Amino acid sequence: MTPQNNMLGIWLMCATAFVFALQDGISRHLAGEYNVFMIIMIRYWFFASFVIVVAARKAGGLRAAVATRQPFVQIFRGVLLAAEVCVMVSAFVILGLVESHAVFAVYPLLIAALSGPVLGERVGWRRWVAIAIGFVGVLIILQPGFGVFQPAALIPLLAALMFALYGLLTRYVARQDSAAVSFFWTGVSGAVAMTLVGIWFWEPMARADWFWMALLCATSAFSHFLLIRSYEVAEASAVQPFAYLQLPFAAVLGVVVFAEVLRVNVILGATVVVGAGLFTLWRARVTQG
Repeated sequence: MTPQNNMLGIWLMCATAFVFALQDGISRHLAGEYNVFMIIMIRYWFFASFVIVVAARKAGGLRAAVATRQPFVQIFRGVLLAAEVCVMVSAFVILGLVESHAVFAVYPLLIAALSGPVLGERVGWRRWVAIAIGFVGVLIILQPGFGVFQPAALIPLLAALMFALYGLLTRYVARQDSAAVSFFWTGVSGAVAMTLVGIWFWEPMARADWFWMALLCATSAFSHFLLIRSYEVAEASAVQPFAYLQLPFAAVLGVVVFAEVLRVNVILGATVVVGAGLFTLWRARVTQG
């Protein structure tokens, strides 16, 4: 049993958010030059290899990692996450890192809203109010009816919905399968799905971009390692709020590296969404305590 150290867990989650933001910036660059399916396919090849190595080193090895009681749900989870990554990376290219992450930040609120019908969990009126306020923040970001609304702005909202469903299914399978089993199926089923799709979109890549591809694969594995360690050493409720740091980290990358514009409505809306999300996390901790 790993001793609990919430401060170490918080620092690890901050590092995770930073590496995830770097990963998103590299994905934005590569997907702007090459087909999204090919980029995600290569990334998943490395991710699946990482997952298999991790599983092989644990007690019981690969045999234990494969032993799920709900294979169809596990496969669907993995495919859903791979599809969500494709949608989100497409949003990076079309909308940029700043606006995509500002909208995507609504996913914890979607998880809270859907936890009742999907998992049968009780959501109190305070969290429902926070969820409603969070969606007001999304409307502030999207600005419908102001003559500047882009239908493409719904792409990261779709990604947030997909990721929320993935999160709920992860909690669902956790009732019978261990985290190690779910991690294995996430990487392997996602890699198989992306190979079936991405291989048809293969195109030559410049030598310099293979460096960025290698860095993308490395950050993908490293970010998941940091995330696993964060949850191993600390309580999830203590470290989860710091995952929101990915939004400001990605925003800085978007503005500095990709010359994106930080609009006032995006800042205001993202603040509302994150504030509502932090409140739902706090209420969940209170009701479980």
